[in-house]
Amino acid sequence: MEVLHPKKERTFVLLKPDAIQRGLIGEIVQRIERTGLKLVALKIMLANREQAMEHYFKDDAWCEEKGMRAVNAFKAAGKTPEKEAVEYGRDIVRALADFVTSGPVVVMIWQGNEAIGVVRKLAGGTEPTTSDVGTIRGDLTIDSYRMANVDSRAVRNLIHCSDKPEEAEREIKIWFNENEQLTYRLINEEVLYDINLDGILE
Repeated sequence: MEVLHPKKERTFVLLKPDAIQRGLIGEIVQRIERTGLKLVALKIMLANREQAMEHYFKDDAWCEEKGMRAVNAFKAAGKTPEKEAVEYGRDIVRALADFVTSGPVVVMIWQGNEAIGVVRKLAGGTEPTTSDVGTIRGDLTIDSYRMANVDSRAVRNLIHCSDKPEEAEREIKIWFNENEQLTYRLINEEVLYDINLDGILE
């Protein structure tokens, strides 16, 4: 298997329907662009149910873990859970798919050193109300798990980003064809990646 240079790392980013409806595409793209990462693919589209379910595919272990939160919340409120934990986890996946297919989304591929970590740092924690100030979710929205649970819906947190390289490559294949992904030279890559900065001085 070919070992890629760190500057070739890619991450998948999806701006959710709430980001589009609130006119935040430019703001979010600008925040990522200013880091020095290179945008190699971008499109606005309507996601279909099949894409959404494939994108949010989670195994039973994940569903069990997340579903236990719901079970524990019921118990803490003195209520009896109506389903097994794994089913509550599957409900989360279905709610995410409902949300991402509710309106237009913007999908992107960004490339550069530590692309995955950089975008995750910019995005902030999954829950907006507990996400750090200075992050996309912390600065630009106010949703919370509590409100999402009360309303039986997915949390509206503006952005999805890949959490590891293999996940990024899996997600990219769901949303982009090979011919939609560009290879090109960006001038500022010379400052970011050129070893000796040759040619800066006249």
